[in-house]
Amino acid sequence: MGGNTVTTELEIVDAHIHLWDLSRISYPWLTPPLPVGITGEVGSIAHDYLLEDYLRDCAAHESRVRVSKVVHVQAGAHPADALAETRWLQSIAEERGFPQAIIAHAELEKPGVEALLAEHAAHRNVRGVRQILNWHPDPHKTYTPGDLLSEESWRRGFARLARHGLSFDLQIYPAQMPAAARLAALHPNIPLILNHTGMPVDKDAAGIEAWRAGMRALAAQPNVSVKISGLAMLDWHWTLESIRPFVLETLEIFGADRVMVASNFPVDRLFGTFAAFYGAYRSLFAGASEEEHSKLFARNAERIYRIQ
Repeated sequence: MGGNTVTTELEIVDAHIHLWDLSRISYPWLTPPLPVGITGEVGSIAHDYLLEDYLRDCAAHESRVRVSKVVHVQAGAHPADALAETRWLQSIAEERGFPQAIIAHAELEKPGVEALLAEHAAHRNVRGVRQILNWHPDPHKTYTPGDLLSEESWRRGFARLARHGLSFDLQIYPAQMPAAARLAALHPNIPLILNHTGMPVDKDAAGIEAWRAGMRALAAQPNVSVKISGLAMLDWHWTLESIRPFVLETLEIFGADRVMVASNFPVDRLFGTFAAFYGAYRSLFAGASEEEHSKLFARNAERIYRIQ
């Protein structure tokens, strides 16, 4: 990295946000009785979070930044509401201009997924799909009853993304990264975007080494990029020093052309303010050049998510 510290206003293209209207769409994880997962209690965000709320959180940022565009990633709606979520978000985009990119939800292993992908792709701002794949033998950490990456029906559904020009937002744990890297190699025409810094859920020496090795395996595939976000979900009392190695190693492994910074709001609001997170990232990237800052905080997201 170069040695120039950014002194001017920094433009942000936030590569990972969520909005929800609980009266319009069903979100099981935000509906009582509220489950307790890796993020702990979610009661403080179990209410409507609309575009106005996100923009208010951005405006509270004390540093010299300006959010110009956002990528909305499916927010855990009930699978039956996947298309309703996309339609709702597209209507907001038509009226307000935000979000500039939409990552929709589809259960790729299910019959009928081809038709659902086609309907998602027909919306102007849809760029890809996310289906959360985090599987862990610890029932308190797993999101799914089994590892979908190992299921042939799921892999067939994944292959269908290419014909619709859709990317895939990849949310997994480090132990799943070798399989994901093999998947990426088999489908070089499908862009994969690794979510939340690879989610280093196990913090012992073996767990950190699994994260590091998995990140290198994924980075070896040119169609894989990564978002630096979500670290607080696994580090509720995070500090600059506790996230430093994950942030800087991610940048070292993937390089400045394949890394995006994102807020993961409002989920990460459980653990800090918009200002706190972006202030931390700016501090950690203090040695980057102005061009590198532009890539990490804005330009890469525009390119990878094909935002005009």
